[in-house]
Amino acid sequence: MPGTTPDSSNDPASALGPIEVRRSARRRRTVTAYRESGRTVVLIPAAFTPAEERRWVAQMVAKLQTREERRRRSMGGDDDLMARARALSEAHLDGAARPASVRWVDNQQRRWGSCTPSDGSIRLSSRLRTMPAYVVDYVLVHELAHLLEAAHDARFWALVARYPQAERARGFLEGVESARADGPAPAGDDDLVD
Repeated sequence: MPGTTPDSSNDPASALGPIEVRRSARRRRTVTAYRESGRTVVLIPAAFTPAEERRWVAQMVAKLQTREERRRRSMGGDDDLMARARALSEAHLDGAARPASVRWVDNQQRRWGSCTPSDGSIRLSSRLRTMPAYVVDYVLVHELAHLLEAAHDARFWALVARYPQAERARGFLEGVESARADGPAPAGDDDLVD
């Protein structure tokens, strides 16, 4: 459902980009906020009054901004990401996956990560910076596994399964995708990471 976009020109949260409020008749009490394509989306119940909307939008934007700043500090830059990838390869893939580059990117809105096996490059969506470390590690292991097996076949999934929190992380990402759609996950979409 399209929502309103409050004026954010004098808002300290304007660093999070424009704010889009989406009202849902299915929501009764829950409020969710996330980043999408350079804007902040806040999902609220349709029954909220304008005053409740303003209060909850301000609260959720502040919470999202705090969480993103904390994650950004803890996840580090591209060099930290490369070191993390190497450690995960050693721990879960016998050191066989050796990326040439690993970096954060801002242009992946649908995928959590991507890999080009031919040149050994791995890219992770900067949207992951707001997520728990075990989820970032799962996406890294997923992309590292592509350096060893390009297809999503049984061998590939066996490599990914070596990461002990793989199922938990996949569940987390599926939940994020479901919340973004404000409904159930698409049928048959069994791979949210490419």
